[in-house]
Amino acid sequence: MTIRVSIAAALLTTSMMAAAAPHAISPDDIARIQTVGSPDVAPGGEWVAYASAGTDIAADKGVSHIWMTSWDGSRTVQLTSRAKESETSPRFSPDGHSLAFISARGSAHDDDELWVLDRAGGEARRLPGITGSVVDFAWSPDSRTIALVLADPEPDEKANAAASAATPSPARPGSDAAPTGSPADGPTVTATSASAEKPPTPIVIDRFHFKQDIDGYLGVARNRLWLYDIATGKARRLTTGNFDEGLPAWSPNGAQIAFTSNRSADPDRGYDSNLYRVAPAPTPAEPVRLTTFEGPDNSIELGSYPAWSPDGRSIAYIEGGPVKLIGYGTHHLAVVPSAGGAARVLTASLDRNVRDPLWSPDGRSLSFLVEDDGVVRLASVAANGGAVAPRIGGFRVLSNPAAGPKGRIAVVVSTPSAPGEIFAVDGSTLRQLSHQNDAWLKTVTMNPVTATSFRSADGTEVHGFVTHPANAGAAPGPALLFNHGGPQAQFAAEFELAWQILAGHGYTVVSSNPRGSTGRGQDYGKAIYAAWGSVDVADALAAVDDAVARKLAAPAKLGVVGWSYGGMLTNYIIASDTRFKAAVSGASISNILAGYGTDQYINDYETELGTPWEHPDAWKKVSYPFYHNERIVTPTLFMVGNKDFNVPLLNSEQMYQALRSRNVPTQLVIYPGEFHGMKRPSFLKDRMERWLAWFDARVKPG
Repeated sequence: MTIRVSIAAALLTTSMMAAAAPHAISPDDIARIQTVGSPDVAPGGEWVAYASAGTDIAADKGVSHIWMTSWDGSRTVQLTSRAKESETSPRFSPDGHSLAFISARGSAHDDDELWVLDRAGGEARRLPGITGSVVDFAWSPDSRTIALVLADPEPDEKANAAASAATPSPARPGSDAAPTGSPADGPTVTATSASAEKPPTPIVIDRFHFKQDIDGYLGVARNRLWLYDIATGKARRLTTGNFDEGLPAWSPNGAQIAFTSNRSADPDRGYDSNLYRVAPAPTPAEPVRLTTFEGPDNSIELGSYPAWSPDGRSIAYIEGGPVKLIGYGTHHLAVVPSAGGAARVLTASLDRNVRDPLWSPDGRSLSFLVEDDGVVRLASVAANGGAVAPRIGGFRVLSNPAAGPKGRIAVVVSTPSAPGEIFAVDGSTLRQLSHQNDAWLKTVTMNPVTATSFRSADGTEVHGFVTHPANAGAAPGPALLFNHGGPQAQFAAEFELAWQILAGHGYTVVSSNPRGSTGRGQDYGKAIYAAWGSVDVADALAAVDDAVARKLAAPAKLGVVGWSYGGMLTNYIIASDTRFKAAVSGASISNILAGYGTDQYINDYETELGTPWEHPDAWKKVSYPFYHNERIVTPTLFMVGNKDFNVPLLNSEQMYQALRSRNVPTQLVIYPGEFHGMKRPSFLKDRMERWLAWFDARVKPG
């Protein structure tokens, strides 16, 4: 086990970095921030393990390592530090002797594998006998077995990748082919190559939902629940059937495992995930279904683990909103008897999304996170129902809560002026435990962020944020409207690096939570149901009007930017208002008809809009930035990853082509090998530098 007590090194780094004068946050700082998450409290409550992710600049990739901080905050230890290798998801064994984590270090097929580190000393060891990539895991109460969620191996995918890499691409029709062996060709492949001799396997598709970002084309492979015996080094299936399974949680006595799965006749066609339990029997068994709500009960996408009560009689979980409302519906905290029976919703009167339930040690109450109007707070409710009581609030965002003994809770806390760090919950207060970004914070000038409230065109109250340049003058300056993705999401009082970089470059950043956003209740969220680009446009424009009226933004120096639905909203905005001097639209779609069958949202489309041949008007209505692109005069930069299956490349290509055909200044930037959420550090920096250059050339001159 490689352990380094890092206090002295951190102090030295802090003193060296603090010696330089603080600088405005820039694209270079993307590689200097640590992203902290996945806390886990040791069985004795004396330590908190967590993952801290940063950037390996030389390798041009993100790298995550495991750290551990004592509960009193006096000691910090780095547990893993292997160069260019990552480790995530640290979990203590219940007996306190071991710490397990997920890593692809040394994997021949780049599969995530499970590693165990003996806390008494020595190197971490990879657990043998596991086939498939480890998606998730949970220790049994006796620390002898581990529940695993394993992704089925994809032999065809690996064979196709090897064959594709070994086969030269033909020259484009009409192009001048580069000479053999030139840099344009890349590595020369001979006909005797083993990979070239074996042709790729055809991709056969017969599923309704057949593609997913990062995962690619979906075949028969599933994420399944397994049980691993540490003594024998063998894994065995726990359940029957051909379904995806996830979020395993052991009962206190180790007799049952609760998990989530959609086991309907055709899981691809619906959202009916449910809570199940299964015994760790020697042979696979049909699990017992515990919930009956027709919508998503504790869906895997939501990521909240089911929580067993201390006496094992009840399981707390998250019940989704009405099926018809898909992501616009409000999620509630519910409890179901573990032996079977009717579930009880404990937060039915709370019109806010909740997640991550944790039981109190005496089983009388539960704590959970509440997404509430630009913040995420910790609240509690009695196990038998009643009023929701606040625990930890404030202008900040809490995430990833982890419970330990004696009622101890560790949580990630982020504020507009500081990236997330691990904190201990002491009653109704927070105490910082990790300090991964302290040294960096001393080197930069933070731009202040304030909450805003204003009225939309129809009088609806809308909330948002303004990031003020620290060096702003008295006169209104250039401003950028920044739109969030989703749309079922919210901007919140947390650290937003993009806001800080843009403000550090002299822009006032105006961000709103227009209708369609979460955090303001179900009616507010569903206001754009089948009506994208309607009241959300009016709300976002009202944020700009408010900033101009308060002399925070110069009306002749305005730009607009967003990614994913934020990019879609950007397209809607520039097709509705011509005042913006420049726009950046990332990973967006405007011709929604082009999304049908080419992206991953088939269920959402057919639920919200119907099929395009039966309801063409509904599809055309939300596609006006493409079909009425003659309204757009704003110079627009389009950006997208070429492997994005969430909002595929073709959508950005269409909008780029439409504006290019009309001679509206435009540019399309495609990032090779990137999915919807870009990860390559050099590309993240490049993207931000291109944003700044695009806006500087068009917005600042005014």
